[in-house]
Amino acid sequence: MELTKNIAIVAHDNCKKTMLEFVDCHFDILVNHNLFGTGTTGGMVEKRLQEKTAEAEMEPFEGVYKMKSGPLGGDQQLGGLIAEGKIDVLIFFWDPMEPQPHDVDVKALLRLAVLYNIPTASNRSSADFLISSPLFKSAYEILDCGHIK
Repeated sequence: MELTKNIAIVAHDNCKKTMLEFVDCHFDILVNHNLFGTGTTGGMVEKRLQEKTAEAEMEPFEGVYKMKSGPLGGDQQLGGLIAEGKIDVLIFFWDPMEPQPHDVDVKALLRLAVLYNIPTASNRSSADFLISSPLFKSAYEILDCGHIK
């Protein structure tokens, strides 16, 4: 994993506020990486980071690579990028209390993150721990867990 990471950020509707609070808290780190997001989440992250960099009079934030909305295949698109080795970190603010119409896709995305052994956060606390880890700031080799042939 390179110093500049490819970070996927996903948030279910009930978790979007928490996701934006995370982005606000860690914007100085996030703007230095390549960000990928599903549908509305990607647009929200992009808008927030563009606003924050303008307020801080920093170089403008270029944008988020936006997939389709989760229910329309965005989770599967991110899963494909994970399988291709193009995502280094998954931050997924998911809502375990709200049934999702695309629950099968959500589970498949999380399964691929585990299968390909990429660092994954599923809530604000784990996302804070992940992004503040000394390992996040350095090159890191993701080891094969023996599942991939």
